[in-house]
Amino acid sequence: MELCDLLSPALKRKDTKMRAALTVEKQVAIALWKLAVPDSYRSVGNQFGVGKSTVGAAVLQVANAIIDQLLSRVVTLGNVQTIVDGFNALGFPNCSRVIDGTHIPILALKHQGGQYINCKGYFSMMLQALVDHKGCFTNINLGWSGKVHDARIFRNSGLFEQLQEGTYF
Repeated sequence: MELCDLLSPALKRKDTKMRAALTVEKQVAIALWKLAVPDSYRSVGNQFGVGKSTVGAAVLQVANAIIDQLLSRVVTLGNVQTIVDGFNALGFPNCSRVIDGTHIPILALKHQGGQYINCKGYFSMMLQALVDHKGCFTNINLGWSGKVHDARIFRNSGLFEQLQEGTYF
């Protein structure tokens, strides 16, 4: 419900003469269900009593609302000295962030599938994340195919450019 309250300004719709608008709660529920369960749009639509195109629209609208309304709250730079002190307390002196990549499983793409097969043999997209001493995200990079190496993703990221220019910290 907290997520619904936070996303409400971006997701609230008005009824039209043709149909009643989906509530914010139903849009968020549809999106979360689709993102959590590997069901088809049709199956999710049947679960919530809506069409598959409505499911697709709800997922995109909720995702865009999360990016617009919440991403800057969740992914923040934070106070560098506090983070360095936090890592120092954990036994990692002179450390300000931790970076790693992970594979996000996806369904096979019909005409580009070979590009998304990772070294472990399944279809995926890569997520590169930078976190502070508490595990909070300070930078994310998503969208590279699973076949791409972590180092290449890092070298082509905005984070790398900012570090090279000396503007990140």
